Amino acid sequence: MKSSDKKKILILTADAGFGHRSAATAVSDALKQTYNNQLQVDIINPLDNRKAPFFLRESQSDYDKIIRSIPELYKVGYEASDSTFSASVFERALTVLLFDVMFEIIQEYQPDVILTTYPLYQAPFTAVRFIHRINIPLYTVITDLATVHHIWFNRHIDGLFVPTEEVKQLAMDAKIPENRIEITGIPVSPAYNQISKDKKTLRSELGWDPDLTTILAVGSRRVEQLEASMNVINHFGEKLQLIGVAGKDSVLYQQLMEMDWHIPTHIYEYVSNMPHFMMASDFIITKAGGLIVTESLAAGLPMMLIDIIPGQETGNAEYVVHHGAGQITLEPIEVLETLYHWLSNDRKILIEKSQNAKFIGKPDSAIHIANTLYSAAQVKYEKNTSLRPEFQQNLLELLNRYKIKIPEDRFFIKKQ
Repeated sequence: MKSSDKKKILILTADAGFGHRSAATAVSDALKQTYNNQLQVDIINPLDNRKAPFFLRESQSDYDKIIRSIPELYKVGYEASDSTFSASVFERALTVLLFDVMFEIIQEYQPDVILTTYPLYQAPFTAVRFIHRINIPLYTVITDLATVHHIWFNRHIDGLFVPTEEVKQLAMDAKIPENRIEITGIPVSPAYNQISKDKKTLRSELGWDPDLTTILAVGSRRVEQLEASMNVINHFGEKLQLIGVAGKDSVLYQQLMEMDWHIPTHIYEYVSNMPHFMMASDFIITKAGGLIVTESLAAGLPMMLIDIIPGQETGNAEYVVHHGAGQITLEPIEVLETLYHWLSNDRKILIEKSQNAKFIGKPDSAIHIANTLYSAAQVKYEKNTSLRPEFQQNLLELLNRYKIKIPEDRFFIKKQ
């Protein structure tokens, strides 16, 4: 198929943490694997655009610093903005700040379908679509399992991919029509649905001892308790194998490399084959981020959750515990206690939690989303993209006030 004949799917993401881009990559991989050369798929971060405000671009790199340094302040800000009124105010600001960015991106890529894995782009896209009469559908992937900020629920999107029944209900409470909501899980790499080798084989291929109980510990720049948690396991006494991944945190990586290990240990600064690492392990110690939790569930991997962002990740942790797929272990002593319980009585509890994780995991989530996007790309988009009269009036007044260029025929209010 000639390049000019291919349908184009554009995926919008951001780099505030790993989760949003990982979800975007998972869907992109699923589209390319399933539909081979029938599509052109691009992933971009609109906040990298030259017209994007500097403070929005920098907020991505500051994300981990803020959470690690002042988590309670982050919680207050998250909760204060999590209401219909606050989200509406935030959306108006985003529309002004990102209107030109979104229009420029659409002009450059000319997509047939847009998917976003980050909530800040929905409002500006809605404005651009109405103002410039652009016939492109927009779909959104929510990347948290239970506690979801109101900014995700934009009524003008064409489809919403949600991780759980709980989030579907939240979306419906926010007036998203039920027929636009699909429960898919958070998209994870298609590899989680394709790896068929057993744990021993995978361990051998990774250079690990195939016969030892294998614990995967995954950190990042914001996770503070990983080193202490691994040190507890290092002195547990039972013969175990510990796999540490620092998540691009060079300081943590160096600290782990310099520790005096008493058990077989393999340390990595970053890995690109996380599905293989998870499928080769018996359980994981990690944060309660939506993506890492979803990946663990897809791999049938019980979790010890050692770091939880107040507000945003609280629901993820509660979801895992409620479904019997893991435990909250915020202190090293709790890691020690949980480890003892999981490994006692012929590992009965660990086996049960693994079964529970598999039961609620959705390893084929990215494939389901890819199929929906492919189908949408094949059909000419003919939905009515007009907005409610009062919304139109407010939008035009807003753009006019901030001197954002609007086609002349869109003015039914007096230009200032």
